[in-house]
Amino acid sequence: MWKLFFETLDFLCTFIPSRTNRNRIRKEKLYDWRKKYKALKKKYPDLNFHHTKMIKGGWNIGFIVDKRYVFKIRKAFDANIPIEKITREKRITDAFTNVSPLRIPKIEIIKAGKYTFFKYDFIHGKNLNKFSLRTIKKYKQTLGKQLADFIYAIHNHNASEIDDLRGNTFGDGWNHNDICNNIIVDKKSMKITGIIDWEYSNWDILENEFRNCVAFSKKMKKSGILTEIRQEYEKKIKK
Repeated sequence: MWKLFFETLDFLCTFIPSRTNRNRIRKEKLYDWRKKYKALKKKYPDLNFHHTKMIKGGWNIGFIVDKRYVFKIRKAFDANIPIEKITREKRITDAFTNVSPLRIPKIEIIKAGKYTFFKYDFIHGKNLNKFSLRTIKKYKQTLGKQLADFIYAIHNHNASEIDDLRGNTFGDGWNHNDICNNIIVDKKSMKITGIIDWEYSNWDILENEFRNCVAFSKKMKKSGILTEIRQEYEKKIKK
């Protein structure tokens, strides 16, 4: 959907008389998506780009190529951005890969032309927010336990290698901070296959992680899954 949307707007830009205005709109509103896409195609000539889905969210846009790889990049390209800011998400996911009970994308940072992308294997499944409220309710106990196990593992892990990323934020552990939007579920087993998009992850208080499990979805709030998550988390504390 997003690819068609951006292609349509890009085409409409050709009718803007001023070249300066065309380029400005393509950069500021369309994030120079076509230039970034062409840079990827040039770097990976053997990949099947005929099956490409475009994604957009937070600070990034991205391309899912042939349901094999995800390439993410900042919406606004700035060659002067320090590499530390670009590598932040990779460092965080690397720190939790071996302790998380759920799959986390293994990020590789790659250069394509003048652009820097995140590359990782596509995690097959469907975003939990895309399921019906009835389905989420039906499987909330199983899903809630998986999410509680995940939160417990991440929040209580001593990830000393990323202590420098805490900043001055008050907290008692690491949070994903955007779980609600990024739960990938296998449609047959209805079990979680992975947690994606860690760009908002930060050192924070546990309560915020619980809230963010349902904060951005009416269906998630109504499903009662948060109660299941809390109850399962309490069980782990008492063990």
